Formats: sequence, C-alpha cells, structure tokens
Amino acid sequence: MSDAQKREIWRRWKEGQSLSEIGRALGKVPGSIHGVVKANGGFVPAERKRADGTLTLAEREEISRGLARGESFRAIAERLGRAPSTVGREVGRHGGRAKYRAADADERAWDNARRPKPCLLQGNPPLRDLVAAKLAADWSPQQISGWLARHHGREDGMYVSHETIYRSLFIQARGVLKKELIAHLRRRHTMRRSKNSTTAGQARGQIRDAVSIRERPAEAEDRAVPGHWEGDRATRSCTNLSGLTDWRGG
Repeated sequence: MSDAQKREIWRRWKEGQSLSEIGRALGKVPGSIHGVVKANGGFVPAERKRADGTLTLAEREEISRGLARGESFRAIAERLGRAPSTVGREVGRHGGRAKYRAADADERAWDNARRPKPCLLQGNPPLRDLVAAKLAADWSPQQISGWLARHHGREDGMYVSHETIYRSLFIQARGVLKKELIAHLRRRHTMRRSKNSTTAGQARGQIRDAVSIRERPAEAEDRAVPGHWEGDRATRSCTNLSGLTDWRGG
C-alpha cells in the first residue's frame, strides 16, 4: 500500500472504524488492513517529521548544482550557511562528487531516519523481568504501573507506564515481552483498539439478505398447504402421521 493509503487506514482506525469498514472504504480485503494495523500493535504511529537542522531537499539540490560547477565544499557551504564538514559528510554518504544526486540522497536520508526508538523495558532488564512476573501473575498493566509508582517512584528508573507495557506486548517486533503473556490480559485483544471503537451499528451476527417473517405470502396464513404449518408441533405430528390409515389406533 502507498503511504497515503496507510495514513488513511490509521486515520480511520483512530476514529474507531472496524477492519471491514476500512477495507470497504479503501477497496481492500480486511486481511490487508489487519496486516498494516497488526504490525504496529494497533497503536497509531506518530506523524513523521524531519529533525531540526537536517538538510532539506532544496539544500541538497543546491549542493548538486555546486558539485556540477566544480565548486569546493567550503564555497557550497558558505552559500547555504552550513559548515563545510556538513556538506562533505553529505556528499560522502551519498556517492561522492561523481555520483551525488539530490533526490536520491534526500530519499535515502528519509529512509535511514526510520529507526525504531529503543524500548524502555529493553534497556532495563530488572524492570522488564519484574513487569513480566506481574503479568504472569495476572496483574493488569494499569495495576503494575500504579504499583511501581508507589513502591519505586519515577526517579530510580523502576517505573514504566501502562501504555509502554501494552506496546511491548502488542508490538512483538520489539522482542521485549513474550507473546504468551498476552493471554494473561483481562481483555483478549492482541492489538490496541481506539477508544472510539464500537460494534454498534455493525452488521455482526446477522443473516445476509434475510427476509422477515412479516413478509411471508398471504396464502401462508390460510394454512391450506401442509408446508405452511411448520413450527406447530402438534400439527406437524399429525402431518407426519397422515400417511397412516388410522394413526389414532382406531
């Protein structure tokens, strides 16, 4: 899927729409939508932004033009208001003077910036083991977070929010908490759901193209045909025995 489609998926997921509703809106099967949402544990990813101080595409294009004119790194840097070392590292990372292309360099830099942030529990084994033990004892993430705040505090590094615990459980790519611990959660969800999520108004457990009994033909009311008596136990018994000569034994 394109980045625009993924943004639309997350927008609708945040609004509380179901996988089926999102799939119908985007013309995709629910399984495809589930794959996108499940990969991030149901948590809406933060909007990506360029860090302050990074080179822009316009600056990279100016570097490319300067290289084509044979200018030095210092001359290009002075025109951009950048340090010569910044220009030198930029060109060196993306092919050197002969192969540097602004668009390719900008796209590669944007992709390289997509690094997952280190998880709090991953860098703190004692805290991770304590959280895992509490989960195995059927404590909820909210209970664990509250207990840690009361007994350890936030200053000694032994505190974690309940949202971080959920993220560590639902985003298994982090490899911090075992997947089996999800079974100890009180709600058997395997990914985070929006607070706006609801099943109200969704056609679940309903028969497709169902016809109401109120729409039955008028002749059914006359009960002149045996098949129109279905549902009446006494009559059905008589109908089933109607082939006998004298079903009453007389």
